[in-house]
Amino acid sequence: MSIVTFWSNGREQTGKTLSLAAICTHLAIEHNYRILVISTGYQDENLNNCFWQPKKTKKNLGLFGPNTNMAIEEGIAGLTKIMKSNKLSPDIITNYTKIIFKDRLEILPAFKGSKNEYHEVRTYYPEMITLANSYYDLVFVDLDKQVQDDIQETILTHSNLIIANISQRLASLNAFMELREEKPMLKSKKTLLLIGRYDKFSKYNIKNISRYLGEKNKVSTIPYNTLFFEACEEAGVPDLFFRFRKIEEDDRNGFFLAEVKRTVNNIIYRLEDLAMKR
Repeated sequence: MSIVTFWSNGREQTGKTLSLAAICTHLAIEHNYRILVISTGYQDENLNNCFWQPKKTKKNLGLFGPNTNMAIEEGIAGLTKIMKSNKLSPDIITNYTKIIFKDRLEILPAFKGSKNEYHEVRTYYPEMITLANSYYDLVFVDLDKQVQDDIQETILTHSNLIIANISQRLASLNAFMELREEKPMLKSKKTLLLIGRYDKFSKYNIKNISRYLGEKNKVSTIPYNTLFFEACEEAGVPDLFFRFRKIEEDDRNGFFLAEVKRTVNNIIYRLEDLAMKR
């Protein structure tokens, strides 16, 4: 059971949330893990758009079966109310999630209430994440910049693995190198670098970036892919990954799928390596 937190410095777009969507979908399809994704954002629809269209009905249909518990519509807000009453247990969390793949992938979407309510709700994220970690095999956290610094620090400290999202821009690489000197955690083995929206034709390719940052292993990437980014707007990510299982190696989408697989394998390997050294 591990907590994997997707983090960025919040200064620019890195494709963090969409990278997380690709990784978790592939993991859920190809590996035998029970996964929970927690979005800590405020009224952020990016993750929602990857998996389901807005519905007027309060029923939530997952790909492998319905979750008809009405509490799911409350999501994070519902869990927070339970936590305030000290009645939350790990197994209750699943009653408030939206199911993508039954017994494989569930999501707690971003909070949709008022801004004032969100300021209170976000203080409960560390405890919520810790409880979820005792029930799910993997808890993925999409850490939003709107979460205050001390709470971010708590979540990162208790994470088994931090996925530091950076871009291919030289300024982004330099900014990360400076930040890494200030935060030793980002220099440790528990931090894995990821480039979202990766362009393999850029001068700042995997090989050059790895060398520039002094990384012994190649940095992980989620390449830009037209079909994937369209699917992220049309609730089509699960279907797309099922279709990608049938493509040939020389397919134009082959590089995207190969890099997603490599990134997933890097995450699994790093988690196993860190667990052995505890």
